[in-house]
Amino acid sequence: MADYAAVTKAVIPAAGLGTRFLPATKATPKEMLPVVDKPAIQYVVEEAVSAGLDDVLLITGRSKRSIEDHFDRAYELEEALRAKDDTDKLALVRESSELAHVHYVRQGDPRGLGHAVLCAAQHVGSQPFAVLLGDDLIDAKDRLLERMIEVRQRYGGSVVALMEVDPEQVSQYGCASISPTADADVVTVTDLVEKPVPGEAPSRWIVIGRYVCDPAVFDVLRETQPGRGGEIQLTDALKTLAGDDFGADRGGGVRGVLFRGRRYDTGNKLDYLRTMVQFGCERPDLAQEFVPWLRKYLDDLR
Repeated sequence: MADYAAVTKAVIPAAGLGTRFLPATKATPKEMLPVVDKPAIQYVVEEAVSAGLDDVLLITGRSKRSIEDHFDRAYELEEALRAKDDTDKLALVRESSELAHVHYVRQGDPRGLGHAVLCAAQHVGSQPFAVLLGDDLIDAKDRLLERMIEVRQRYGGSVVALMEVDPEQVSQYGCASISPTADADVVTVTDLVEKPVPGEAPSRWIVIGRYVCDPAVFDVLRETQPGRGGEIQLTDALKTLAGDDFGADRGGGVRGVLFRGRRYDTGNKLDYLRTMVQFGCERPDLAQEFVPWLRKYLDDLR
């Protein structure tokens, strides 16, 4: 394994307006919407910590104060639970504040994922780092981020997570042109196309919301011109790093990890509902009552 710097920092963009979930997100950040009984963003932070990343930077914006409060201590609530001797709920309340070293920086103007990542430059410095998007939840049993870090340690450069979808879905995502490596689950990314025209996609492998980036991405992002909607896209910067102009000595090269595990999408209402049902069916404390009720409910709909 090559002597590349260890990945210890995670960047989680959380500055979006959440317009797909209005009016719920008028005063509540979409990242704080619960999946059963835990905010979606906590699952993402837990995933980063499980992969060994204990330094977490959240990119926030206006009206996101409740995210900071969630990962802070809640002394009055803790004291009330302690007075009731409710140790189980006390542990749950403390859990989020003890997960990691959580830092914050504000993205003043939401100008795309690439701009959000660029806001992390001062905190990250010259170290490689992971980017986790809160819309994608990865099943805790699928160690995707750990595998991506392993690939970064072996090959250097940057690493993206790729998932195969049906041809009619490809045009909704960033899509990768790929070539195989010696590892069955690892490919070399030769090109990235954002939302390709149907029928013209280079593959069926789309980029999902997990990245491990070389710090060289910051200089590229500074030179990346805004695209559709005036946004700076991380995909465009990674496409540049995947090109021939950036060698490994300059932080270039992009690999993809082919992910065949379970991903839960919370980016729109329908997928959010599906995720909620899936999590409920798999929770040991809920499934025994929830699954029979769900079966009966669906039978009654017929």
